[in-house]
Amino acid sequence: MGYLNNQVITVDAILTKKGRELLARNDGSFQISQFALSDDEIDYTLYNPTHPSGSSFYGEAIDNMPLLEAFPIETQIMKYKLATLPRGTAKLPVLDLGYSSITLKQGASLAITPQTLNFLGNATAFETSGYTATISDVRLMSTFTGIGIDTDASTTANNNVNTTTLGTNVSTTVIGSQFNLRATTVNTLFGTNSTLSTTIVFVGIDSGARLTLPVTITKVNS
Repeated sequence: MGYLNNQVITVDAILTKKGRELLARNDGSFQISQFALSDDEIDYTLYNPTHPSGSSFYGEAIDNMPLLEAFPIETQIMKYKLATLPRGTAKLPVLDLGYSSITLKQGASLAITPQTLNFLGNATAFETSGYTATISDVRLMSTFTGIGIDTDASTTANNNVNTTTLGTNVSTTVIGSQFNLRATTVNTLFGTNSTLSTTIVFVGIDSGARLTLPVTITKVNS
């Protein structure tokens, strides 16, 4: 979305694969209930408070930056979502997962408990509303669950999907304060490969802090 001037706003919007699927049903299931804003295109280091033409031109370079065209690749767009934080916040919240990346053997399990740093005046905090975790390809997990908020908010991914073709729309989001993963045991997913890769994007629901975790699953040869 870009502001052309103070009176005109241009919105470039496209539907995700899931959105097109719901729209195609034509049964009223396609309902936009939430939206998010991001500033992926903005390089704030270009703000120049010493511009010789005065304060009206401090942000000139930022105003003239090109806008990204909308595209439905969730790992590459809207990485830097805008969030409302308390007035006087001096540090942006960041997520700590305890891992910069993970590698699991087939059938191996792992629990991840996110923490939010620099949030609400605390060095380390757990967010009241929990976190979302979005995996790009849920077929690489036999278990992908979010627990620890309450029985209504916590969710479990449905892994009952076609396990023969990679690369289709199988992204899944769960909610919780802890996330339990178990790598797939389906050998046919690997084909001739010895490893498979995906990503999990964690987002703090209260803070908006976001972190992408690369995940590698290694094949166990029998």
